Amino acid sequence: MSGHSKWATTKRQKAVVDAKRGAIFTKIGNQIAIAARSGTDPITNSTLAMILEKARQANMPKANIERALQRVADKSATTLIEETYEAYGPGGIGIIIEVATDNKNRTMPVVRHTLEKNGGRMADPGSVMFQFARKGVIFTPAKGDEIIMQALDSGAEDIAEETDGTTIYTAASDLAKVRKSLLESNFQIDSAELQYVPTTTIQVEDTTSEKVEKILDSLDDLDDVTAVHTNAA
Repeated sequence: MSGHSKWATTKRQKAVVDAKRGAIFTKIGNQIAIAARSGTDPITNSTLAMILEKARQANMPKANIERALQRVADKSATTLIEETYEAYGPGGIGIIIEVATDNKNRTMPVVRHTLEKNGGRMADPGSVMFQFARKGVIFTPAKGDEIIMQALDSGAEDIAEETDGTTIYTAASDLAKVRKSLLESNFQIDSAELQYVPTTTIQVEDTTSEKVEKILDSLDDLDDVTAVHTNAA
């Protein structure tokens, strides 16, 4: 089983704070608008269902959710473009940055400036990505043998027992199936989404830890950034 990740725990704690102050609503709204391109019915669009669940967890107002869904039908709305940037951070860590933007010429320089201001730099395409795999990642506050066995029986690839719950890893194509199985078994799901999960990690020295946290937070605070992933350990 995978070990505890302090970066994953920090990210969850930050998401709670961001949700309370409303900073996360723009990001979730963009994710809803993109997912809804494949259909606005969450029953038949599992990706949209998971993002709507994320919106509810963040107490996102219903009006905000409906506006995001309506972007699909609004022909005058600016089209959102999904981009993925690769970067290096303090201590040589790899960083994957996912963005949803209506203006690449605005977003790229902002991301680059944020990296450079915090001791990082943009990387050539492919130079960081090979250290990551696209996986389904589910987090539940449940702990113990019951959740582990149910997750594995449902098709999970790996389990990480955390201090505040359990992280379940799946193949990207199995995320919706495993999530549905856990929900049907009455387990609470706090989040279920696709992530770039590191296949190799870089140990961060104590003297660099604060710099790593600062650069990850600074990137995550950008409105156009929907997710930040790292192989820092």
